[in-house]
Amino acid sequence: MSTTTRPLARPWWLFPLGAATVIFLVSALPRYVGLDPSQSLVATDRGPAFYPALVTHIFFGSVMLCCGVLQLWPWLRAHHPTVHRWTGRVYVVTGIPTGVAALVTSQFPAAGPAQQVGNTFLGVLFLLFTVLGYRAARQRRFKDHREWMYRSYAMAFSIVANRFWGMVLLMMFVPEVMTGADIGTEDPTLASAAAASAWVSWVVNLLIAEWIIHRRPRRRGKRQESASRSVERQTPVSSSSGISTAPPS
Repeated sequence: MSTTTRPLARPWWLFPLGAATVIFLVSALPRYVGLDPSQSLVATDRGPAFYPALVTHIFFGSVMLCCGVLQLWPWLRAHHPTVHRWTGRVYVVTGIPTGVAALVTSQFPAAGPAQQVGNTFLGVLFLLFTVLGYRAARQRRFKDHREWMYRSYAMAFSIVANRFWGMVLLMMFVPEVMTGADIGTEDPTLASAAAASAWVSWVVNLLIAEWIIHRRPRRRGKRQESASRSVERQTPVSSSSGISTAPPS
């Protein structure tokens, strides 16, 4: 049986989440505004489709990430439902081209097949979760909608998390970088770190989303359990049929 999703009543994590998103966009987005491939943070010599898909992914994805943070804000959802609905629609409208463009860029990996498969899974799951979340909202299944959108944003935020995991895995796979050693881009350990980051950045996010979705409200659960036991003690029950023998009040 599905567990009840408990809203995060005190979303202290929204500030660092929003701050990380803003820092990421401020540091990465300006490199692509001028549509100059030479300013790209990644190599663009991967075929004629790569750079247009990359720019599409970044521009639409920037709007999507900002809307996603607003979607997770319980206060906005409770006090301004119209704003919540419209930012949700913008999230979906920008998320579809973001995911499709990600599927295109995934087919031109810099770190080999492992990175290609990891990023392809990411793109497919993001699109699937987003569509299922939108469908649930249209059908007014809001609990399901919230759960799917948690998963969707977990996948979307992987682009930000990838920067963190990329550095961690780089230090694990190539500790020489901490001493200023000159590591060539063709070093296979660099490719291993990049491939691992392509997987870890979204798998960890998805696990966190699943924890949020399936965690149980302990205090409320204990109160309900105590109340249930109290009712059972006060209600006489026949041992043979299980039907209450208490006289009607």
